[in-house]
Amino acid sequence: MGDSTVSKWSAGVGYGPVLSQTDLYLLNTELQLHPIMAGVNHGFHLMFNLVTGSTGGFNPSDRDRDIPFSAKDEPATLPRVQDLIIITESSPWCTVVHNERGVTMGDVCSTIWKEYTENYVTDAEFNVLPPRLQEQVKRAATHNNASGAAWNMYYNTPAPNRFYYFDGLSKKDSYSIQRLGFKAPNIFVLNLTS
Repeated sequence: MGDSTVSKWSAGVGYGPVLSQTDLYLLNTELQLHPIMAGVNHGFHLMFNLVTGSTGGFNPSDRDRDIPFSAKDEPATLPRVQDLIIITESSPWCTVVHNERGVTMGDVCSTIWKEYTENYVTDAEFNVLPPRLQEQVKRAATHNNASGAAWNMYYNTPAPNRFYYFDGLSKKDSYSIQRLGFKAPNIFVLNLTS
């Protein structure tokens, strides 16, 4: 036999159980984020544009060339889970990423992109925003949607302040409690950059 090793983050279904929401809460298991999702992988920095959905990356030590995002089928967390809940300090929306076979990094990117580009802000959500943020949402929506949609048809723009690039996920239990009223092992905060 050879001395080949398999990364614990390798894609595939043979790497332990996939925890349901109930299993995760009963076991109160701490999840380890994939280094790419956490933004701490030294050989690959994910460049994910939440407006266009494009993914790619670069090596922070060699920024001169783009690298394709070939790890999208790898698990987003270990142990693998069926659901991740993603919130951000830059918008009021909550994204639930679901995959019965275990959430992958590709699931995270595609679900976030769909949530922020296919869903409109409701009147109730819009009216809760302070006037300054309402104007920023209008400007961002007008910029992103040149088709001249009605005034109330604004997409859930990732952030009115133009932070459109994924900058990693992090664990912030105090913010989870503030936003959702509870904390859980599968709630992560989406960090954005311009």
